[in-house]
Amino acid sequence: MSLYLYEIVPAAERRDEISQIIKEFAAEITTAGGELIETQVTKDHGRIFAISEFSGCAAPELKVDVLAGAELEGPHQVRLVGAELAEIKAARPEAGYLVEWDIPAEIDMDTYLARKKEKSPLYADVKDVSFLRTYVREDTAKCLCFYDAADEDAVRRAREVVSTPVSRLHQLD
Repeated sequence: MSLYLYEIVPAAERRDEISQIIKEFAAEITTAGGELIETQVTKDHGRIFAISEFSGCAAPELKVDVLAGAELEGPHQVRLVGAELAEIKAARPEAGYLVEWDIPAEIDMDTYLARKKEKSPLYADVKDVSFLRTYVREDTAKCLCFYDAADEDAVRRAREVVSTPVSRLHQLD
C-alpha cells in the first residue's frame, strides 16, 4: 500500500462548495481504486491537503474537470511518520494547524528520518502543543506536519524546540 498527497487549490470559497469538491475528489479516488485517508482544509479555504492510499505502486493522475475548476497538484508519494495508518483510518483525527517545511535539497530521506527520531521527543517540552503526525514526500521536497495547539505562536515555539523551520503555517478549518 502506498500513500499519496494531492493538494487542491479550490476556485470555491464557501464551506459547502469546498465540501462538494472533497466529495467529488473522494469519488475520483475511489473510482481509481484508492481510498481517501484524510483531507485537511486551510481556514481561508485556499488549499485542501488530501492523503490517499492506493494498493499499487503509483497513484493515477486525476481529472481536474470534476473538481469545479480547482487546481490539482500531485500525486506525490508520501511516508507517514509519527502515527499509525490504522489509527488515522479508525479515528480520522482533526488537527488545528499544519506546517509545511520545504526540505533543503541536501537532506535525503534517511537523514530526515534520523533527525525526526532524534528531535520528536523534544515536543514534550512544549506543553500547549501536541505533535500529531507528519507526511514526508518520498522525493523529500517537503513535509506536512500536523499539530493541535493553542495558537500559531505555540506551533512556532514547538518548531523552534525541534530546530526545524516553518516554510508555511496554516490554521485548519
